[in-house]
Amino acid sequence: MKTRKTILALSISIALLAGLSGCATKVYQLKPVSGDVALIDGRPTTKAEQDGIVVVASYERLDLQYVALDIEVKNKTDRPFDVNPAKFEYTALDEDQHTVFRTASSPQKPLMFSAADPIHEADRTVYNQEREVKRLKTAKVINTVLLVAAVASDVASSSSRNNQRPERWVQNRINHNNIYTAIQAKRIIDHGMFADRMQRYDYESYRWKEVALKPTTLQPGESVRGLVYLPMSRDAKHMLVNYPVSEYESVMITFQQGWVKAEKRRR
Repeated sequence: MKTRKTILALSISIALLAGLSGCATKVYQLKPVSGDVALIDGRPTTKAEQDGIVVVASYERLDLQYVALDIEVKNKTDRPFDVNPAKFEYTALDEDQHTVFRTASSPQKPLMFSAADPIHEADRTVYNQEREVKRLKTAKVINTVLLVAAVASDVASSSSRNNQRPERWVQNRINHNNIYTAIQAKRIIDHGMFADRMQRYDYESYRWKEVALKPTTLQPGESVRGLVYLPMSRDAKHMLVNYPVSEYESVMITFQQGWVKAEKRRR
């Protein structure tokens, strides 16, 4: 009887494992579906032009809460052109490319998602780093105060040992050992959180200062390239990205967004 139960349990376990292995992992995919689309370096890349300003775009990666686009802007006009990555924005569209979100104040107007401003974000990262340093210093002061109080209490209880019953003295020792352990655990947590947050802020600083598209002025014939970070909207099936090139005209590119099954690697 036990043998049958063992075989049955193993069979169920194997079936569950097989089912789990058959579930393919889904990965995020964003591909251009408008403009002159071509496969460049293995990535679908599109090009759109308006009033002599050319935008070449492809999907780079998901980066925390952002969708990172590899953007190149070319100036084919005979005048200087100011590039500001914060002016990139998109409208979230559904499967039929109808607007998903509209502004609360004006229901007829689509809600626009603006790209991150790398200059502002870099300044905010510096502020966050400074805040974490101050937070750790404050935590150190608090931990020192707690430790001093614990030691004073420990000394006081130990000095009155002769006036205590043995079980009371033992309980005092247990209590103070627990306090010391808790203070040490808090110190470890404080330093761990500091290290984790600073590591993230170091990466964010690198992202905004080194790889993000920077505000610049393009002279005729010049171009600039970098990553533009758009806040992700999971409800969108399409992203209508636009960049203004004049008061009335914009370069517009449509991307198709979705989660697809990851391709299995061939052995």
